[in-house]
Amino acid sequence: MKHITKYLAITALIVVSSCRKLDLAPTDAYSILNFWTADANVYNALNNNYSLMYNSGLYFGAEGLSDNAYSQNNNDLIQIASGNANSLTPKFAGDWAYYYSTIKSCNQFLENVDRNTTLGTATLNRLKSEVRFIRAFEHFNLTKWYGDVPLVTTDLTQDEAKVIAKTPRAEVVNFVINELKDIVASLPSKDQLSPAENGRITKGAALALQARVLLYQGNRMAEVVTVCEALMNNSSVNGTYSLASNYSNLFSDPSVNRNNPETILSLQYVPATTRTWTDFWDFAPNSVGGRVSALAPTQELVDDYIMLNGKGITEAGSGYDENNPYVNRDPRLTATVVYDRYNWNNGGGVNGTSKIIYIRPGSDPTRPGPDEYSSGRQSSSPTAYYWRKYFDPSALANFTSGNNLHLFRYAEILLTYAEAKNSLGQMDAAVWNRTIGALRTRAGFSDAAAVSYPGGDLTNVIRRERRAELAMEGIRIDDIRRWRIAETVLNRYVHGARFSGDPTTDNGYIRVQLRRFNANRDYLWAIPSGDQTLNANLTQNPGY
Repeated sequence: MKHITKYLAITALIVVSSCRKLDLAPTDAYSILNFWTADANVYNALNNNYSLMYNSGLYFGAEGLSDNAYSQNNNDLIQIASGNANSLTPKFAGDWAYYYSTIKSCNQFLENVDRNTTLGTATLNRLKSEVRFIRAFEHFNLTKWYGDVPLVTTDLTQDEAKVIAKTPRAEVVNFVINELKDIVASLPSKDQLSPAENGRITKGAALALQARVLLYQGNRMAEVVTVCEALMNNSSVNGTYSLASNYSNLFSDPSVNRNNPETILSLQYVPATTRTWTDFWDFAPNSVGGRVSALAPTQELVDDYIMLNGKGITEAGSGYDENNPYVNRDPRLTATVVYDRYNWNNGGGVNGTSKIIYIRPGSDPTRPGPDEYSSGRQSSSPTAYYWRKYFDPSALANFTSGNNLHLFRYAEILLTYAEAKNSLGQMDAAVWNRTIGALRTRAGFSDAAAVSYPGGDLTNVIRRERRAELAMEGIRIDDIRRWRIAETVLNRYVHGARFSGDPTTDNGYIRVQLRRFNANRDYLWAIPSGDQTLNANLTQNPGY
């Protein structure tokens, strides 16, 4: 849709000098007085806020902060993951500035858009609701990482920004939830969108963000259930959602990626040169066009994919063979991770043809093997794994892709619902069949032991399911932080495949990076020191 998918910058405003006695709008240029009277300018401003909402770097980089992936050339991710971050760490300042600059843009829109008198009240209310969603999303991201943060609901002056104090996290969360509740009525359902409006924020998106925010609080599970059921049971009001038939195609097939019943809200991209992303260039194997391995999947992620019979690889009777580890595994493993002897099929796209990916050292018939694991060689994966998920067979050179990046999917709603019902002691066969059972069936499981309700304590089963379903979508780091298990899973080595050559160390699995996580400090990020220098009311988080 032209209003959402194009990456547009808002037309510059010409501010009339305050020393003039009369503020007269110029007739040959837009000013603060007449900019908003033009409908096209309003939509350009809206598009700008959509483009600022999130980006591919934040989306994929979050995986490198978790135990799903390791980044060998992003100094910020290395510093944070190894426990060596401080208030000067650039990512802390960069993300803080990104979120607040987006909030400022949203506040400017909300304070000025009513100057328009031609779009009509209903249309303006809808546009304001979309921008309020974006502002709420940014406040949620801020409080998720930094805890207590300034709640900014007006366009602050420089002087105001220098003295604003932090708002307690609980107040920020309640603001976000109340905003999302308030805007639902002004938003259309997915079913009401015209094809030209694909990608616009809907009632379903407001509910999906609300469910995520509530879930992350840990103590509001009954509310989570209510919100999820509004999406699952009330399609006539909130839109019709269901699981897409093919998991892999959601991310790779352009026609499915951009038009399917599962997507609730995605970052909108456009093929060719309008708005694209190229991150996959540094995720793919070298032999199919990859450049460097900048974000490599870990052995820990691979190990969490269950067997086709529903058992974890360490469970008795699973059938797992450490010497043939990728056989009879959850099909989402093959849809997500490239492993040794992977059958890379481009689906008729560019960047080569179907081929076998040789990763084990010395195994590639072509010498030297471009994808083979080699310690210290940045062009090869440091974990001996590459990514497959989000590969776009229609991508241009350097994996320039116009495929969308999913922010909220119906699959996440099902997982959230299952977790909330389980935590309330309300998990049963009906809930299982509608959530985990449905996700596994869609993934390709057919063994009754895998898809049937197993009973018992399903906490770890649901957590493992979230990891497999949502890998490479930036969710894992949030999960391990809200579950308060980061001091366990991020306080040890992350590993690669069993190619180290030293069976006496970690059974031969590659030691990639020693992670450190201080539970007394690292559940919050540091308030950037530069912002503290400008504003003494921004107290620092503990431990920094």
